[in-house]
Amino acid sequence: MAEISHPPMEQLQDLEYCIDSNPPWAETMALAFQNYILMLGSSVMIPSILVPAMGGSDRFIHTMRAIQGALIVASSIQIILGYSQIWGLFSRFFSPLGMAPVVGLAGLGLFHRGFPLLGNCIEIGLPMLLLVIGLSQYLKHIKPWRDIPIFERFPILISVSIVWIYAVVLTAAGAYRHTPTATQLSCRADKANLITTAPWFKFPYPLQWGPPTFAAGHSFAMMSAVLVSMVESTAAYKAASRLAIATPPPAYVLSRGIGWQGIGVLLDGLFGTGTGSSVSVENVGLLGLTRVGSRRVVQISAGFMIFFSILGKFGAVFASIPFPIFAALYCLLFGLVASVGLSFLQFTNMNSMRNLVITGLSLFLGISIPQFFDDYLPRNGLVRTNAGWFNAVVNTIFASSATVGLMVAVFLDNTIEVERSKKDRGMPWWVKFRTFRGDSRNEEFYTLPFNLNRFFPPT
Repeated sequence: MAEISHPPMEQLQDLEYCIDSNPPWAETMALAFQNYILMLGSSVMIPSILVPAMGGSDRFIHTMRAIQGALIVASSIQIILGYSQIWGLFSRFFSPLGMAPVVGLAGLGLFHRGFPLLGNCIEIGLPMLLLVIGLSQYLKHIKPWRDIPIFERFPILISVSIVWIYAVVLTAAGAYRHTPTATQLSCRADKANLITTAPWFKFPYPLQWGPPTFAAGHSFAMMSAVLVSMVESTAAYKAASRLAIATPPPAYVLSRGIGWQGIGVLLDGLFGTGTGSSVSVENVGLLGLTRVGSRRVVQISAGFMIFFSILGKFGAVFASIPFPIFAALYCLLFGLVASVGLSFLQFTNMNSMRNLVITGLSLFLGISIPQFFDDYLPRNGLVRTNAGWFNAVVNTIFASSATVGLMVAVFLDNTIEVERSKKDRGMPWWVKFRTFRGDSRNEEFYTLPFNLNRFFPPT
């Protein structure tokens, strides 16, 4: 048995840079740009779905102002639950057994953004999937320049560049000239004159669509989306900490993160972005794929996002990348995040029937229930009462795999043989990460820069 046993490991050892260590500057800049490119997938897909549904100019402005008001009101949920430490108090009900399916579903629950969208343009998506797997896994030990594993560090930059050029060639050659509209939207690399219509410079400013409008129904609906975002972000925080070779974020850090996310949603409402802020699950997966968990890389990547959002033409060039290219990346990265979640099971007793039932039921219902609700989405949702806000709240919450998984896993884990199963649940390992001072490494990983902790003292 000793030959096949693998003792639990608090921190992953197979990464090159942890949260506090930094690659050389040139490598850091390239890694940050790679993070920016990956982020474009969701950033372009969501507006491309929402904006056409918002109608013409007058209706668009009216809808945007309503969204602004709903975001401003809903942001208070995250700000209050975060900075009051209420979310941290709720996290005391978490355990490795409860978090494993939640983090797993943060990746698996996004399966509809993987191969189903890749298959919309199989001649682009499938080569992309095979290429990124080949570069990142089979060629990762090759170091053709300065002893840097280029194919492991930059598989997305390399593969996106190659397949994007391939898509441009297909588009220029007229491969999609007489294809259905849906195929052209998925495959063409020059969609909707995106580059020619984009301004050279675009400086966003608060209330650019006019004063926001406030309606109770819209606000309640947006609050449900914010609650879902809190759950999914918490799962992503847990995954990111593991992939950055850090300790699981304690309750205080979770609450602080949710509070800052609420500030982000408030700014989204003021600037009229049309959507709120949440964690990018694919970028969390990228930490593991490149084996670089450096905080500096992410900070510089945020700078790229701001820079290219102002330079409209350059941002539009990158936004013209066909979405099946991103869908191929999601197949790998969402799966990686899911496996990180399942890795928490190493701290539990998976020979316990109690644990097997909780894990299996949480995972199954976390996929099955949202799929059931999604089937009714074209018919205005499963729940259709006279109270539109109530319909939106219920349909939104139960359409989220991570949220359903959290409700099932945390409830069962805290009601079935709790006292007898502390060790089986992994609590002896987990309990020290509940508080900021429970582990000496927390201060190294989670202390704010510029002495900002004096404004947000650990509690």
